[in-house]
Amino acid sequence: MNASHPTIVIVGAGLGGLTLARVLHVHGIPATVYEAEASPGSRTQGGQLDIHEGDGQRALADAGLTGEFRAIIHEGAEAMRVLDQHGTLLYDEPDDGTARRPEVLRGDLRRILLDSLPDRTVQWGHKVTGVRSLGDGRHELTFADGSTVTSGLLVGADGAWSKIRPLLSGAEPAYTGTTFIETYLYDADERHAATAGAVGAGAMCALTPGKGIAAHREAGNILHTYVELNRPAEWIAGIDFTDAATATARVAAEFDGWAPELTALITDGETAPVARMIHSLPDGHRWERVPGVTLLGDAAHLMPPSGDGANLAMFDGAELGKAIAAHPDDAEAALTAYEEALFPRTEPFYADARDMLDLLLGDRAPFGFLELFNGGPQDQDGAPGQA
Repeated sequence: MNASHPTIVIVGAGLGGLTLARVLHVHGIPATVYEAEASPGSRTQGGQLDIHEGDGQRALADAGLTGEFRAIIHEGAEAMRVLDQHGTLLYDEPDDGTARRPEVLRGDLRRILLDSLPDRTVQWGHKVTGVRSLGDGRHELTFADGSTVTSGLLVGADGAWSKIRPLLSGAEPAYTGTTFIETYLYDADERHAATAGAVGAGAMCALTPGKGIAAHREAGNILHTYVELNRPAEWIAGIDFTDAATATARVAAEFDGWAPELTALITDGETAPVARMIHSLPDGHRWERVPGVTLLGDAAHLMPPSGDGANLAMFDGAELGKAIAAHPDDAEAALTAYEEALFPRTEPFYADARDMLDLLLGDRAPFGFLELFNGGPQDQDGAPGQA
């Protein structure tokens, strides 16, 4: 380690923050990650992710974890099906075994990153309640237990509602008008055979304008579902999600008349439904250089889910780690180089994310979404149509 490196503090032990810590470790640079969660297993880590060659896989290579990543791939999970609301199959693509975008569980990916770090790199149970500038690029963080830490280089990897972002930007996430409601079915082939058959070996989407059901088969014979609804925030707020039975019935009512093997993904869910309102930062969010602090992942460029978020966060972490290693005596040069590449790299993804939501739930659903796979406009029978 070069003694001139400042004290590096990373807030948030998600995939981006951990990738940064790992790439720094590979280069012999210590950092400490402060995480609000009490332990690695204190909450579930979400579902499957497809890891892209151009960013997520490159980041894992920079982290020296390609072998560990290959060992956790869910084989066959790249299969894709599209149905209509009656369960009619419109598109069916099997996993061809090429693993261009292999699927892994977010929790497994987080585990291999955690296992690659020295003990005590992650400080659990440290929820940031305040942060202030001390000048000269240093910042003091205060945690919920009253303890404090001073950084020489501070990285906000703390997601949508980042406590670090206000040091750099006044931008706040805004609700997009879409909410995903999460459910799970377990032992799917044995206990929910018709639904498991509809979902198939990988991912399944059943879409109509304004609403849809998307499910993914995960390792362990689990069907993980996101019920997608374009609804105002007031509509979501009017549902008491602490009352699982009532919330389930209210959401299921939006899909009255749909095929029972599809609605079972809602009504037969074996966990309480969880509403995840989709928020986004302003398109092309960026900030002026502020000494000693930067952002990565959703803290920097929160946008609707389109399959890119985790990949971008890991790539951010790897690129920032390499920039710090390349400028061992000048943290500001490192942060400048990182941000100058970050902003133009991520800006196009905002439009891509909005376009994906429109393909999933817009006026032409599901036929606009089918165009991604069939290479041209679709008519209302799902067959190729006129441009």
